[in-house]
Amino acid sequence: MPKNPFTRGHSRALTKRHKIAVAGVATLGAAAVVFSAVPGNAETTTSEATVSSAPVKYSSEQLKSRQADVSEQLAAKALQSKAAAEAKAAKAHAEAKAKAKAAAAAKKKAAHAAAAKKAAQARKAKEASRAAHRAKLKAATHKSYANNLDGWIKESLDIMKAKGIPGSYNGLHRNIIRESSGNPNAINNWDINAINGIPSKGLLQVIPPTFKAYHVPGTSWNIYDPVANITAAANYAADRYGSMDNVNSAY
Repeated sequence: MPKNPFTRGHSRALTKRHKIAVAGVATLGAAAVVFSAVPGNAETTTSEATVSSAPVKYSSEQLKSRQADVSEQLAAKALQSKAAAEAKAAKAHAEAKAKAKAAAAAKKKAAHAAAAKKAAQARKAKEASRAAHRAKLKAATHKSYANNLDGWIKESLDIMKAKGIPGSYNGLHRNIIRESSGNPNAINNWDINAINGIPSKGLLQVIPPTFKAYHVPGTSWNIYDPVANITAAANYAADRYGSMDNVNSAY
């Protein structure tokens, strides 16, 4: 069989064009292509009515695979974004909780500090009050008084005032004159108290148990001491009668 002088060259041309066509099919997904070649003076046409669909099928699967890969990547990124958002929210919640806890602790600490400060101020105020009271008592007891009935009554009144014991100069003086005539060493050896072994003594004729029970701190423990005797008797009279001013007879 004689060889066609155009077959070889034409075959080569077809091969080259075929490659281009296959590439175009893979990209565009065409089902069929037609090639035409006209060498020199002669006109020869070669047609491929049908092109194998295998490359198209393969390309579609590739596309599906790539789409699946992209979908997986997008899903993975979505999961990562969700995890990051959840982690951020958890961190924010933990920070808010820690902040609230710190604020509560600070509030509690401030409350304790305020209470401690208030207690300290109260103690300071109380101590100041006590100091003022001691100073007042000291001033009253260290005041210069005459060593006579007038001086004893005045000194006793200052101590009574500092201790909150009621009584007046006239009330004390009147009862002193009736009980002892102003004699600080007076003693009753004949009444029922004397019979019972506890005679009345001093300016206001106080028996020892009463003197001991109503003794006023800061004064002498000697029952014959004028000031100690007067203040103890006035303290007793205030407890029993409201004041020595209310006493007008033996008490």
